[in-house]
Amino acid sequence: MTIPDLPEPAFSDLESMLSRKFGKEIANYFSGSPLNRVSFLRTDHSFLSAALKHSTTSFLVFNDLNPLAKDPSNLEYLSYADVRPLIGEDPYSKSEEQLVSEYNSTVTVPQLLFLGLDERNKQGLTFNIYTGSPYFAVDVTPKGTIQSQAESLLQSLQSRGLRFLEGRIQAALPAQDAAIYAQARALLDWNARNPFCAQCGQPTMSINGGMKRTCPPKDMASLAGSVGGTVGATPTERPDCATRKGISNVCFPRTDPTVIMAVVSSDGKKVLIGRQKRWPPHWYSTLAGFVEPAESVEEAVRREVWEESGVKLGRVVIHSTQPWPYPANLMIGAVAQCIPGGEEIILKHDPELEDARWAEMEEIREALRVGTSGLGEPAQEGYREGNLRLPAGTAIANQLLTAVANGFNGESPKI
Repeated sequence: MTIPDLPEPAFSDLESMLSRKFGKEIANYFSGSPLNRVSFLRTDHSFLSAALKHSTTSFLVFNDLNPLAKDPSNLEYLSYADVRPLIGEDPYSKSEEQLVSEYNSTVTVPQLLFLGLDERNKQGLTFNIYTGSPYFAVDVTPKGTIQSQAESLLQSLQSRGLRFLEGRIQAALPAQDAAIYAQARALLDWNARNPFCAQCGQPTMSINGGMKRTCPPKDMASLAGSVGGTVGATPTERPDCATRKGISNVCFPRTDPTVIMAVVSSDGKKVLIGRQKRWPPHWYSTLAGFVEPAESVEEAVRREVWEESGVKLGRVVIHSTQPWPYPANLMIGAVAQCIPGGEEIILKHDPELEDARWAEMEEIREALRVGTSGLGEPAQEGYREGNLRLPAGTAIANQLLTAVANGFNGESPKI
């Protein structure tokens, strides 16, 4: 598989006090979206209606969280006419408040997400002071009362030679498409995982362009013949729910912070790497783990490294971050240094790793040159079987190892 280029950092050519002191910003795969999310417009249904039907609007559709594509390197975006048989003429024709008041838990509403505007297209939709091509995502998985419409759409797409990319991780897409895909997948996954209220257990509904869920106070479902709407009928009051009181009256998307770290020895000559049992032979990576409640990033780095390897750390510096939409992680990349005398590897604390070891910088540099790829995929030309294998450039682990082995941002090594 060809590894795509990484996204360009914002204002990468701009010299500033911060860039001179800390180096250029690092942008990782799944970041660098070309879209302006204009989050403050998500509640404006006049804007969403106009965006939905504009001639420059693109729809990225998913079936069981798999995106529609021409091939593994090229997503396929649909038009409003393509998705209208499924989503309806205009799901934003009524205000958010009215839709909540008419909520019917027996009717399946296709999950629709507003992703943002691509402001590079000056011929796109103009709304107030904002101009750009709108982007939406739609879940077209057949289910509930939309099963037949969704199946018809899937058959139509298949007849056009299109397919949905299966597999948990999509890492062959161009950087900007990968960022759009990551935003859409993470939000569709979150909506699918939260169909019920965490407080009272009743069904929730999607609002705010797909970015929030609410627990409606009433439900048309108990009314005879309620499927399809009951204009003028009086819906049944649902039991009381704490989420309808105060300021915590909606459910927001979840993002789980995760630390991932390149650990260097106290003398700066070696790097700590580890491997899981399920990985192919010779594959290693940096260590990683979840940030726990009431824990700083620096504390999480020190704790996770000690728990997994027994190594004790001193200084921790944040390097860069990477959105990881599987399902909703933010990988916080760090570089950390071992304290003198703290380099002994002990694997008996947390049995997550099969092995951990210290690698010389030159071994890391050689593996970065010819031994990287997706997990289980062949290495580059020049790789010698039995040598170290490392993650591809689309993984933040690769960027962290590059930083400590070759110096930050292409400068001379700082460690």
